[in-house]
Amino acid sequence: MIACIIIEDQPPAQRVLKKYISDVGNMELKGTFADALQAMEFLKTTTVDLIFLDIHLPKLSGIDFLKMLSQKPQVILTTAFPDYALESYEYDVTDYLLKPFSFERFVQAVSKVKSSATNKPDNSKTKEPEVRSDVIFIKSGYELIKINVQDIRYIQSDADYTEVVTAEKKHLSQEPLRYWEETLDSRTFIRTHKSYILNISKIEKIIGNQIRLDAHTNIPIGRAYKESFMQRVLQ
Repeated sequence: MIACIIIEDQPPAQRVLKKYISDVGNMELKGTFADALQAMEFLKTTTVDLIFLDIHLPKLSGIDFLKMLSQKPQVILTTAFPDYALESYEYDVTDYLLKPFSFERFVQAVSKVKSSATNKPDNSKTKEPEVRSDVIFIKSGYELIKINVQDIRYIQSDADYTEVVTAEKKHLSQEPLRYWEETLDSRTFIRTHKSYILNISKIEKIIGNQIRLDAHTNIPIGRAYKESFMQRVLQ
């Protein structure tokens, strides 16, 4: 079970986070705070695994709050302003959610979080379900489709969406290719072209500037990506 708190001064954003937390099912919301000072007092007596932290807060900003924490839990930043993304990662945050964010994107962020109980012995026969980092959820209509990450062959950018391709099916996602590049494990997935990210384990052979996955599937290697791609493959 992941114990978490919300630090967010906007009621609509609080409601969205509360709903998403309840929908995940293995998260326990310990408290919701409209400013960072209230949360700081709470954290003096209560330990949590995760903080959902807005950057723009009254009295004390989310970034200043991060600077003041001596022993900070894992943190997922939430903000409507993308300009703070680079600065936020200097403070070793778990992820960065740009408002408004989807439930799918929320699950992706939470999948990177580990509860404090992960490293403790578990003598019980029944374990709480965990949010797994080896799966992703892709929104399709009113459904969320679970996909095992290792089943992904490649991801292709197409206009305003991306196609996540497995051996069985193509799944459309509204997330840009940059999102997948930042989210997926760089040891397994690599950008080969401005429009493609590839699962290295699915490569059958490389012919010139083409990567063959099977007799019917070839992925291009872009000139700007070829050197880094070949270095990775030949490691």
